[in-house]
Amino acid sequence: MTKSVDPQEYIASVMAGLTGPGGRFELGVETVLGTEMPVMKNRDRALGDVLAASLDYGDRDYLVAEDRRMSYTEHGSAAAALATALRERYGVGKGDRIGILAANTPEWLVAFWAAQSLGAIAVGFNAWWAPREVEYGIDHTKPTVVVADAKRAALLGELGADAPVLTMEQDLPSLIAEFAGSDLPHTDVDEDDPALIFYTSGTSGRPKGAVHSHRNVLATIDYHRYSDALAAAFTGGDPSSDAPSDRRYLLTSPLFHIAGLHNLAVPRLATGGAVVIYQGSFDVDRMLRLVERERVTNWAAVPTMANRLLEHEDLSRYDLSSVTAFALSAAPSSAAFQDRLREKVPFARSSLVDSYGQTESATAISVATPLDLAQFPGTLGRPIIGVAVEVRDPFGVKVPDGVEGEICTRSPYVMLGYWDNPEATAAAITEDRWLRTGDFGVIENGMVRLTGRRSDLIVRGGENVYPMEIEQCLDEHPEILECAVIGVDHPDLGQEVAAVVVARSEDAVTEEELRAFAGERLAYFKVPARWRITTSPLPRNATGKTMRTQVVV
Repeated sequence: MTKSVDPQEYIASVMAGLTGPGGRFELGVETVLGTEMPVMKNRDRALGDVLAASLDYGDRDYLVAEDRRMSYTEHGSAAAALATALRERYGVGKGDRIGILAANTPEWLVAFWAAQSLGAIAVGFNAWWAPREVEYGIDHTKPTVVVADAKRAALLGELGADAPVLTMEQDLPSLIAEFAGSDLPHTDVDEDDPALIFYTSGTSGRPKGAVHSHRNVLATIDYHRYSDALAAAFTGGDPSSDAPSDRRYLLTSPLFHIAGLHNLAVPRLATGGAVVIYQGSFDVDRMLRLVERERVTNWAAVPTMANRLLEHEDLSRYDLSSVTAFALSAAPSSAAFQDRLREKVPFARSSLVDSYGQTESATAISVATPLDLAQFPGTLGRPIIGVAVEVRDPFGVKVPDGVEGEICTRSPYVMLGYWDNPEATAAAITEDRWLRTGDFGVIENGMVRLTGRRSDLIVRGGENVYPMEIEQCLDEHPEILECAVIGVDHPDLGQEVAAVVVARSEDAVTEEELRAFAGERLAYFKVPARWRITTSPLPRNATGKTMRTQVVV
């Protein structure tokens, strides 16, 4: 008789072997910025060292676009030449900022890694910013040089930026050719020195520059190495092996976001996998052709892109059999939406995972596996390795499991703080390094469930109403593609609930039908009092999050 094995027990035993004494990812408690926390003992200490080690992968693909590809050797040589040029021609040194303002392209990553070899701080400006926002970012971080694609370089010229602007199309190839053959620079850095600045989404107010250290990004690399080892253990592979990976990752998230850079492009340089870069405005057929041609194995999509897969008339026209891992990232998604993905998208049926995170933490705070999602719909999973999570009340006191409060987290992934903004840093990070996420949620069965974001909270007649709960309810309606719930002023209640619903067609659903649908599932005070039904997509920022300040009822 075959003895049944509890999946959770098996996972726990494998994790213990990998992270226990003598394990490849052995954990130990060390002091990080004055606070003791678990870290991996066998870790790199500088991103420049990861770049240097990547040269051993030789002719393997690192970066692949529709019209060209770059091996590890070619990438390392280009980064060395560019770093030398930046140092010799423009005086870039340790701690200087190198701005990067561009759409996704191989040169974006060459510039990033060149900065790391110099101990400089890469600043990933949002390529979708308006001129005023670009001007703010440049003034805020004062880069020594800015690397930009032609479109954004023209904008910088119009703004009269003081820093030299190097175009990816002309200046970088010229400099790389001129300084070809240069040795890769080596710069001594501390683990907790800043490595890059990424701006918060800016859905309201001015964006803040989250400063990530070498430790933050290196810990993220090790998290992905660890995840690969776990996957190997479950598929009959050797979790102790550090052989180069044959996985090929589709990059559709912007490189100026942690989903694109930290959690896709950067770890591949350490594991030997390939980054397949989708460029240009998102088109499902173009994307699927690239997946088919390059035999993509992994894709992390924002819900907007995943939704377009659902709308595609015939996915069977493409060979998608290579895709074995599919994740949703950057924005919350409902259980109903995930069910629709499993029904229509072949590679989502057994591989779909979801996660919870934010720019202030270099990688996910928690991850929900396919098993988690099947057993606990709506969960965002368990905290990942090295992460501590607590739910706290307004006074900062931890609440029991099942009680709602603010999600707080502490780990080696948490940012140093906000660039040149000590007040905002103090408001976000406690003295003992707990990050206040500003999100509301609960911990149930050891897993995180998000109930709303503090900035989105609607207070209706003294009742707290969380838009996410209502949005996920409405998302179950078969005629709704997406929706946004916001609070609008009310003379008596203070605020009332309003909803903008994107329907499949102009006559797909009526306000009365939606009100009845919500009324059957929600308390009366949560049912939107005002509605707007449209077929126009919701306004979203570069990371796929709904820009609530631009939603009009």
